Amino acid sequence: MKFRPCIDIHNGKVKQIVGGSLKDQGDKAQENFVAGQDAAFYARLYREAGLYGGHVILLNHAGSPYYEATRQQALLALAAFPGGLQIGGGICPENALDYLRKGASHVIVTSYVFSEGRISFENLEKINRTVGREHLVLDLSCRKRDGQYYVVTDRWQKFTQVPVTLELMERLGECCSEFLIHAVDVEGKARGIETELVSLLAQYEGRPVTYAGGVGSMEDLQRLRAFGKDKLDVTIGSALDLFGGTIPFDKIKCLKPSF
Repeated sequence: MKFRPCIDIHNGKVKQIVGGSLKDQGDKAQENFVAGQDAAFYARLYREAGLYGGHVILLNHAGSPYYEATRQQALLALAAFPGGLQIGGGICPENALDYLRKGASHVIVTSYVFSEGRISFENLEKINRTVGREHLVLDLSCRKRDGQYYVVTDRWQKFTQVPVTLELMERLGECCSEFLIHAVDVEGKARGIETELVSLLAQYEGRPVTYAGGVGSMEDLQRLRAFGKDKLDVTIGSALDLFGGTIPFDKIKCLKPSF
């Protein structure tokens, strides 16, 4: 298990939010933490710690009046740690290469591929052809409905008709280099991980998988390691002391990814 740091940006600020509270209308979200420092500050911190493979996530949609401020913060982070960070949020073939040229190691894609509630294999082929499988991370962030986890899109607001299954990951793993999976119902709450989802992800033997959602303590990390069979990487947001939580960054940063 390796630690993957994050820089979540909303309304032009580095924030930690409750994932399920995010709304496009009015650009609102329940905030756990709003940083006084810019995104470059955190990128330099991760660079100095040698923590590659972290995620910069733009949480505003392209039509938002805050989008450009959010995008500029993301670009500051990429410039501060070139080759060290992945970027997600509104990624499509028209902007993906620009983010790679500006320093992203990978682009993270959800809504473009899971279009109109289904998998668009046409769009998947386009983004794959544009950036190459080696630079593509597929985000299967999900919420539970009727006893089943489903991929959610559009900043985690819309349910698709696509269940998260081992078969899905095996099929999509042929087209990407990694998976990023937020357990959205517990994201930002720091009250424990989704063990059912973690157990499912641990069955997958293909690409690297990073889990995010619900980690609130070192005990939660131990549970993640156990239920995930020590196969999954982890992102920690609101529970990290960098973002007002109690888990010490200096302790967790030793879980370094090696690429």
